[in-house]
Amino acid sequence: MPRAVWKGAVSFGLVNVPVRLHPATAEHDIRFHQVHRTDGGRVRMKRTCSVCGEEIAYDEVAKGYESPDGKLVVLTDEDLEELPVASGHEIDVLQFVPADQVDPLLLSKPYYLEPEARAAKPYALLREALAETERMAVVKIALRQRESVAVLRVRDEAIVLQTMLWPDEVREPDFEVLQADVDLRPQELKMAASLVESLAGDFHPEEFEDEYEVAVKELVEARLEDADAAPGAAAEETSSAGTGSSEVVDLLTALQRSVERARGGGGGAKPAEVADEEPAAAEKTAAKRTTKKTASPGKTPAKKTAAKKATARKTAAKKTTAKKTATKKSA
Repeated sequence: MPRAVWKGAVSFGLVNVPVRLHPATAEHDIRFHQVHRTDGGRVRMKRTCSVCGEEIAYDEVAKGYESPDGKLVVLTDEDLEELPVASGHEIDVLQFVPADQVDPLLLSKPYYLEPEARAAKPYALLREALAETERMAVVKIALRQRESVAVLRVRDEAIVLQTMLWPDEVREPDFEVLQADVDLRPQELKMAASLVESLAGDFHPEEFEDEYEVAVKELVEARLEDADAAPGAAAEETSSAGTGSSEVVDLLTALQRSVERARGGGGGAKPAEVADEEPAAAEKTAAKRTTKKTASPGKTPAKKTAAKKATARKTAAKKTTAKKTATKKSA
């Protein structure tokens, strides 16, 4: 577990729980350096002043804010440290709310709360209370000189503190297309629900893998070993949307085929593109298909009639020949 990034206490009512804050996640991306393509030398970024042109040491850098009218205000670390922060090293529980009322879109960076050895019992008490009531604790905390709203929630045996975005930091989905009326037929809704059920399962995140990261690691290792580093073409399953099939079917048929494929039925030899047909158009299409199906069997009776006529002609011809032979004999 990485070292604690914060030390303080959780306070709810008269109960005080001394805790340490540890990052709960770690990125596993491969870090690249910027290098000179010709000789591999590292590219260094220098901090230079746009006024005097001199290189600036890190300890000479301050934060500056420029107003819309061009005025510049410079703030040092000392200025920011003097600002009052209400929560300080205390995590005050503001309220306990139902877990399903917290929009996941608001959730940001997670941290594990590690209790001090002497605070194991009040820590367990808070954890079990949250689990039993299926609630989260809304708190405020100051991290890196910035106050954040956060929630406390239970994950296995640990309490997780997860910082949250402020409401005005979440954008609204302002898309005109979402305001348009969409006519969904009952058959389509039923088939969509059937497709969901056919692909339903329990979520096990360990079953998923970052394939891009694996490919990058293999490429780097191959280069390190001076092996052939030509990237191998991974065989990918061609998706139904990219098959180039000219067959266009209505949404309901596409859903039905998807359900059959998910259940192992195949759902037809050729994948179909989904076209958003109007109900009237869909009915015409169905009528055409029905007409074609009924027209093709009609050829069989016509062939049978022609065969019967041919047989009748042969029979009549045989009878005529027999009559002529009998007349000659009697003569």
